Amino acid sequence: MSRIVVLGAGPMGLAAAQRAVTLGHEVDLIEADSKVGGMAAHFDFSGTSIERFYHFVCKSDAPTFALMSELGVADRMRWVDTSMAYYTRGKVHKWGDPISLLTYPHLTLIEKFRTGLQMFLTTKSRDFDRIEHLTSRQWIERGSGKSVYDKLWKRLQELKFYEFADEVSASWIATRIKRIGNSRKSIFQEQLGYIDGGSETLVEAVAADIRRKGGRIHLRTPAERVIVDHGRVNAVRAGGHDYAADAVISTVPIPLVNGLIPDLPQDWKDKYAAIRNIGVVCLLFKLRKSVTPHFWVNIVSDDIDIPGIIEFSNLRPVGETIVYVPYYMPVTQPKWGWTDRQFIEEAFAYIKRINPDIGDDDLIDAKVGRLRHAQPICEPNFRDKLPPVETPIGGLQIADTCYYYPEDRGVAESIRLGRRMAEDVGNDRPAAVAASGSAR
Repeated sequence: MSRIVVLGAGPMGLAAAQRAVTLGHEVDLIEADSKVGGMAAHFDFSGTSIERFYHFVCKSDAPTFALMSELGVADRMRWVDTSMAYYTRGKVHKWGDPISLLTYPHLTLIEKFRTGLQMFLTTKSRDFDRIEHLTSRQWIERGSGKSVYDKLWKRLQELKFYEFADEVSASWIATRIKRIGNSRKSIFQEQLGYIDGGSETLVEAVAADIRRKGGRIHLRTPAERVIVDHGRVNAVRAGGHDYAADAVISTVPIPLVNGLIPDLPQDWKDKYAAIRNIGVVCLLFKLRKSVTPHFWVNIVSDDIDIPGIIEFSNLRPVGETIVYVPYYMPVTQPKWGWTDRQFIEEAFAYIKRINPDIGDDDLIDAKVGRLRHAQPICEPNFRDKLPPVETPIGGLQIADTCYYYPEDRGVAESIRLGRRMAEDVGNDRPAAVAASGSAR
């Protein structure tokens, strides 16, 4: 068995460490934060335990269900009838089922037919290889029409990807549509899931299983360098200490990899550097009133600079109304430098426009979270741009959320890839070599 060091205790790192220790390996899980979970970690929001960044479960998320069953928490899964909507021209319009499409007032009959047909065929597709060379704009305009793209999609993409809006992969968008579209109990009713107690229920169950099986979790321990000796990993230096390693699984954001592993060949460093990311400023509001009855509201309005809101309490009951407002953007945008107060004031003003019955006294609390590396820019043929998970350095595997492509970031994909990486340890060398070496 090998000594494995896993970098990053987000869902992928946790899944990798849990699978590795279950297989009998000696495991050290290194995490810079004060708690495990990454984007799925909870915090205390004025007495409510809530995820830092919103998460939901779809019916296709088989890796999540399998791990929950393995850990004995499968009975904590809950399913809720949910809905989405569009806010445009001053009104909220339900969206996501045939009746909502037919009654939507801002599309012609032909536009409705083409949109419905494209979305239906997308949910039935086995894969999207045939559109891999297209941008999302090209794909939507070919299927639904340019006017539909302009009415439903253009503003959303511009507010999430800014100057990269016309570079987003069709496969990436189509896979998101398929995942949500297939999470239904009928053609008329979307159904999404949450874990009772939130993502923390699963995160803490995984961490407890790692510790119970002898794995070690090191919090507040930022990784400093992967130490390489004669072309193989030898140790990880983190928090001023060296952790011996026969294998290293890195799940930290790709933009951090080159600084962490200076021994990588230059052509590999160039490939990692070419993968572009944007950041997110994610606001949470606790309110006394509901904004809408919908879980997700897309916003298409030239004078509102957010692509949507997620009313999380319409999925997981948490007492008061909880609303996430994500501002995705490249960190080069001037707005990235705004203060928390500026973001809160602007976003709350938008919430009050969506529901004029909400007043200043309905705001209980607001928090702001920031991530510099939140969303990879997945252009057409993005898979060809990714270096292999197995690197030229013996025993070293590297992946982050961009390796889920064409899937978007999600706990299920984190579990799937993390477990696979743990199972692949040792495939590049004889077992006798895997057991040798020591920290310097």
